[in-house]
Amino acid sequence: MRIAMTLFEPVGKMPEPAALAGFVPCRSEDAVARQLLRPQLDDERETLLLAGFDAFDRLVRFERADGDATGRCIIPPRCWRGLLDSNIATVVMAHNHPSGAAWPSDADMRSTQEAVLFLRTMGIDLVDHLIFVADGHFSFRRA
Repeated sequence: MRIAMTLFEPVGKMPEPAALAGFVPCRSEDAVARQLLRPQLDDERETLLLAGFDAFDRLVRFERADGDATGRCIIPPRCWRGLLDSNIATVVMAHNHPSGAAWPSDADMRSTQEAVLFLRTMGIDLVDHLIFVADGHFSFRRA
């Protein structure tokens, strides 16, 4: 015996499936992502950014690390040292994927977990880790 189902239209508009998984389209990016971070990224190779903010959400320190010949970014100790010497309270970590794939790799997830643990021991919060592509970015916090 078959049961007939009725399809009802949802009230309002459903968010895009990508938005549910942490993707933020360019048109919805906040000022920090759109005006501070996105212009610093290289279209040709992976670039990593660390933005340190004080307790009043003022930008105190900005660190940048470019990818190596393999295209992979490593956070050099000089970047961490620069942030820690600047009396910061929070950090936003961001990098780009020139390939266009916004979703985090296993290495991205590992580096985020390691950064959270490292910063937490210093009493600093990792606010978010963003992965930029041409049409938006992936947010670990949103996901």
